Amino acid sequence: MRKHKKIRNKKIGLPPGSLVYVGEADVKHFDAVKITQITYDADSIIEADLAIGELANFKHDPSKKLWLNVHGVHDVDVIKKLGDLFNLHPLVIEDILNTEQRPKIDEFGDYVFLETRHFYYHPESLSVSSEQISMILGKHFLLTFQERSTGAFAPIRERMRASHAYIREQGVDYLAYALLDSVVDRYFSVLEAVSDASETLEEALLANPTNAELHNIHQLKHASIELRRAVWPLREVVNSLTRNEHGFFQPSTVPYLRDVYDHTVNFIESLESIRDSLSGMMDIYMASVSQRVNLEVRALTVVAMLFMPATLIAGIFGMNFHWMPWIDDRNGFWWALGIMSGIALVMILIFWRRQWLGSKT
Repeated sequence: MRKHKKIRNKKIGLPPGSLVYVGEADVKHFDAVKITQITYDADSIIEADLAIGELANFKHDPSKKLWLNVHGVHDVDVIKKLGDLFNLHPLVIEDILNTEQRPKIDEFGDYVFLETRHFYYHPESLSVSSEQISMILGKHFLLTFQERSTGAFAPIRERMRASHAYIREQGVDYLAYALLDSVVDRYFSVLEAVSDASETLEEALLANPTNAELHNIHQLKHASIELRRAVWPLREVVNSLTRNEHGFFQPSTVPYLRDVYDHTVNFIESLESIRDSLSGMMDIYMASVSQRVNLEVRALTVVAMLFMPATLIAGIFGMNFHWMPWIDDRNGFWWALGIMSGIALVMILIFWRRQWLGSKT
């Protein structure tokens, strides 16, 4: 998976609220910003694309519920126009343009702003990637901002199109819950993929550990760190939403938010279990490498010890003395070889009894 270079240095030295896009350096491959408008109530739903040029004359009927979804945040002018249209704080617009934000929540007088991340798993590289999703919830409107069109909210749109859909009967606060719940559900899908890869990797480690498995361990550990970095603050975000201190959520929606909070806690516990398993795999790999080195050293030690008596005998008979046993004996050479072989056989028997000649420790 190719990693894109990020733009960060343009923010250095600028005052708070400066509108600068912080994200992928190469935005040429991005599609143009697309705004999807969904106006709905319990009996009807209208979907349309909102042209950029129509923003200046856009009017929202307060009797209808509005969801504006923006694909693409790299165009600063478009995001600024939306901010002016809905009277968003400059710091909110700045955070939308900064795609490297951690999940957070900010409450203002007439709307609440929250950010989270949507994750994708890449099985070929055992890695994860994410995109930032920003939400602005008002009394009668919901704004969502995505880095690109990925179909992340397609299931929610399908639910809204159904006749007598419960999601249309509720307020935009329930729609915000549904979108947040879909993001958390996606986390579990990614977590399941990481867990399956972890189990497969553990089996490979126990069978025949190689450097490839070590690389895969590091890849999965990095993926788990990325997930943990996003979900830990998200848990606090959802917990803050459940308190509903400013009343942006109806009392009937709060129990659903508590359910999302329970899901985040469950996710964190499962993720910690996988992280512990990956740490154990590293120990397994190091122990396997150490065991392999020990076996190789033991094999070399056995060979060296087998030849040491022969070397000693050869060295003794190679001393430059005139009178030595078997020097003048016609069979002296064979007697020396016999002694060498006999000692070697005895040593092999001893090694075999001590199980040094097998793979057991």
